[in-house]
Amino acid sequence: MAGELAGLVHTPVTPFTRDGRVDYDVYGKLIEFHLRNGADALALPMHAGESVSLVGDERRALLEFAIKQVRCRVPVVAHVSDAGTGIAAEYARHAEAAGAAAVVATTPYYWTPPPAMVLEHFARIGAAVKIPFLVHNAPDEMAGTRITAELALRLMDRAGNFAGVVDSSLDWQFMVELVDQARRPRPAFQLLSGVEYMVSARAIGATGAFSSLVAIAPRAVRSLYDLCRKDRLFEARGLQEEIAVLLQLVKRARAAGLKAALRAMGRECGGVRPPLRPLGEEESGRLSEALAAMPFLRTEPRGWQ
Repeated sequence: MAGELAGLVHTPVTPFTRDGRVDYDVYGKLIEFHLRNGADALALPMHAGESVSLVGDERRALLEFAIKQVRCRVPVVAHVSDAGTGIAAEYARHAEAAGAAAVVATTPYYWTPPPAMVLEHFARIGAAVKIPFLVHNAPDEMAGTRITAELALRLMDRAGNFAGVVDSSLDWQFMVELVDQARRPRPAFQLLSGVEYMVSARAIGATGAFSSLVAIAPRAVRSLYDLCRKDRLFEARGLQEEIAVLLQLVKRARAAGLKAALRAMGRECGGVRPPLRPLGEEESGRLSEALAAMPFLRTEPRGWQ
């Protein structure tokens, strides 16, 4: 299990046509781009892929398309989060039947339940499938109950397929406690960084990372990951600082910023769905200028190569 899921996991955007439909022609090109450029696995549709703006049939169809496109070349991790526990569990069952290698879910949207019900939510998702189940701790995106080391340990008792945590909290104390406590009963338990701050995560014991920036700078992110995987952390610091600047630039506008950056790199993936606001012409121009001023991006692929 650890060998299947650890690594650099790419989280693609979801391309849309001008009238707002999923653009499967571009999605096929995008998946091939990720596979050519260092993806150890794909996780989709994550929040970078506007998962909460997709209706249920679209999410299922998108996953099925991706699994067929990948053709078992890398594992596909299905994002199954939802506000309702039963809905998320049903997404998980569909993902397993479609051929996903694992499922990943965040805390429930909107309801902000108490810790006991967050545990129940995750336990029921895990019980719905036999494939590995990952929990995504993303408190900045999902306001509500944080994942704690204690909750993770209790979930281990409820879900034998609970494989690890993808952490986007940047709460290093939590990550230290999680690695220390969870790997005692379950040595293969994984910690994956949910953002591209890989040096610190690796120093704590992360085995992999989820990344959306790979769509913009796959070579730099891959190089950073490889340096961290080899524990060459001091050598990785300069590249980490450059990628951190790119992350801060793009994340201000969330998926809209990511798609605008992709457009600047020659990989048009359409706009974003409401209520997200697309970047205006002036904003896009400033972003393109900022990208052009980043020396490390000059060696990155342009277009769909």
